[in-house]
Amino acid sequence: MAGRKVEHVGVMVKDIDTSVRFYKEVVGLELKDKLDHSNGVIKLAFLGFGQAGETELELIQGYNDGLPQEGKVHHLAFTVDDIEEEWARISRMDVELIDQEITTLPNGSRYFFFYGPDGEWIEFFQSTRSS
Repeated sequence: MAGRKVEHVGVMVKDIDTSVRFYKEVVGLELKDKLDHSNGVIKLAFLGFGQAGETELELIQGYNDGLPQEGKVHHLAFTVDDIEEEWARISRMDVELIDQEITTLPNGSRYFFFYGPDGEWIEFFQSTRSS
């Protein structure tokens, strides 16, 4: 098998600037690149945490404006160091929570979901698994 890692996850959005701002301010991602597609219609933005070899988030505007309620990807999961701290931070922001509390899995990993600007589900996840 030639694959080595997940390169990026593409999420279709209605307004790329709104989504870039959201993922920077709420999730803590950095904008790595922003460009117009060669077809002249689609706009792309690539975001990450600034780490070598990381999986990036690709935002895509102009491909399909008729997004379903849950977005084109069911959810994006981001690892966090302190789930309680993130719950408190997100709860103070103008962000719509999906979960009413942090969920703890049988293995001790913990998570919660909230909505992105286009209804996409975003998960903050604190794992008990070693990396």
